[in-house]
Amino acid sequence: MADDDEVLGTIETQIAFLMRMGEASRRATTLKPHRALDRAAYVILRHLQQDGPQNVSSIAERLNLDGSTVTRQVTGLQQDGLVERKPDPRDGRGTVIELTETGLKQVDGVRAARRELYDRVLAEWPAADRENLAVLLSRLTHAMDAYVKSA
Repeated sequence: MADDDEVLGTIETQIAFLMRMGEASRRATTLKPHRALDRAAYVILRHLQQDGPQNVSSIAERLNLDGSTVTRQVTGLQQDGLVERKPDPRDGRGTVIELTETGLKQVDGVRAARRELYDRVLAEWPAADRENLAVLLSRLTHAMDAYVKSA
């Protein structure tokens, strides 16, 4: 069995390659909806889809981003008609960011295209391996999120 240093080195390298290949697959795919949103836009829209309207601070905290970065990204999404700002029902002085119908359709289209892409990529994998990958990736992202928040 490999030593821990070798295992961690492999994990580090494979995650770097995975991130690179994720972006390359977005650009290279023939599935047009998959290319419709960049990673930053997709992550914000998926967060809003899953958790509902949020203020910029909540989005920034959840995604481990600076508020000014999220503000810029949200402004672009708003200009594209994918989100809108509405008065915060809990505090009328603030605003929340909410998906528009166009934003919902866009994120649903990208999500479906990505699922189709991964279905193609993992077509030869047994169902148990797909399930294990899903569990391990979830554990990894949760662990990384906890680490970032504690740092």
